[in-house]
Amino acid sequence: MRKQVKHRIYVTRKQRSKEVESVTLLVRRCVKAALAVEGVDYPCEVNVIITSDREIQSINSQTRGVDKPTDVLSFPMFEFRPGHFKADESYADPETGRIFLGDIVLSLDRVLAQAKKFGHSSQREMAYLIIHATLHLLGYDHKDEGEEKARMRRQEKEIIRKIGINDNE
Repeated sequence: MRKQVKHRIYVTRKQRSKEVESVTLLVRRCVKAALAVEGVDYPCEVNVIITSDREIQSINSQTRGVDKPTDVLSFPMFEFRPGHFKADESYADPETGRIFLGDIVLSLDRVLAQAKKFGHSSQREMAYLIIHATLHLLGYDHKDEGEEKARMRRQEKEIIRKIGINDNE
């Protein structure tokens, strides 16, 4: 039997609405599922900030030089190889004993607009984006249309199924 790893997922809600109030558990569930599927067996921390288009546009402009809103941004603390999480206590914060993987910033405005555009629920869109961003923290990328992107998409689909959300929901 596999040991239960205690990850910490901090969710900061800068955009207040009833949708945001109901997503904290979903966000934590998605991050933890992605970490489990990826075999992350060391206690980790992830910060997730749920915000607006206006704020994510500002962050996107400052960090990437792209002055427009986006759906989600990931800021990994370390460079891992996709599918090969290798970390030990040397990565861990001595005070918490956890590895800080990085930050995720999510635009609730984009979640709602994209859910409508793609014809599925906002819950499904949010789950997908959080899983996508968590995989970025673990080294996945999709810079090209090749194997890297295909591998990332396969992992996203597996994780979304694992948490019980229908891909077409």
